[in-house]
Amino acid sequence: MKQSLNHVAIIMDGNNRWAKNKGLPSKEGHKEGVKKAKLAVEFALANNINHLTLFAFSTENWLRSEAEITDLVSLFFSALEEQTPDLIKEKVKLSFIGDISRFNKKLLKKIEKSTKETSLYTPKLNLIVAASYGGKWDILNAMNQYLRDDKKKRKDNLQIIESDFEEYLETKKYPDPDLIIRSGGERRLSNFYLWQSAYSELYFSEKYWPDFEIEDLRLACDDFASRKRKYGIETG
Repeated sequence: MKQSLNHVAIIMDGNNRWAKNKGLPSKEGHKEGVKKAKLAVEFALANNINHLTLFAFSTENWLRSEAEITDLVSLFFSALEEQTPDLIKEKVKLSFIGDISRFNKKLLKKIEKSTKETSLYTPKLNLIVAASYGGKWDILNAMNQYLRDDKKKRKDNLQIIESDFEEYLETKKYPDPDLIIRSGGERRLSNFYLWQSAYSELYFSEKYWPDFEIEDLRLACDDFASRKRKYGIETG
């Protein structure tokens, strides 16, 4: 890759449509999607990508049927149970961003256990799972935290600056994504990383997420490498 990729984020879209096309229940599409999430982690490790965000569950997903939400939460738990040992073996640090307090106690305990167990070494990869996450929620949550914070910090300056505000975002520990990949044929961010994507390169694929392979991830990264990132400065 010509350009260095420090942070790749993936909107894993198309699980339901993949299952529907095959006459399968939606849960089967999500199961296949979990397998491809593991593939994305393997790809990131093999290509020395330092940060990988997987958009797994949006704030809008809470509006889905109770049965589908139950299936998704169950899959989250199973994936953590099965894959945490591999993450430890590969020295992957797992983190979650989003309003995870909305999940049940059983899943929250598993999230806490997995994040703790994968934080005991210097990581080869920072894996960030966006769960119960939305870009609008992140911005509003950051602003509310800022307003509740020590007023002495702001008494002489009523103007907020970017760097101050970013300290309250869920992603404050991580760099903004260089590349955002979206599968499933849609060409939008769908309330994902609205602040953080200001200068991210976007790559859209027609393939449903369960159909993604290593070669599809490589194509996205090669496309990124072919671009010239200008950040609104260069005109040539």
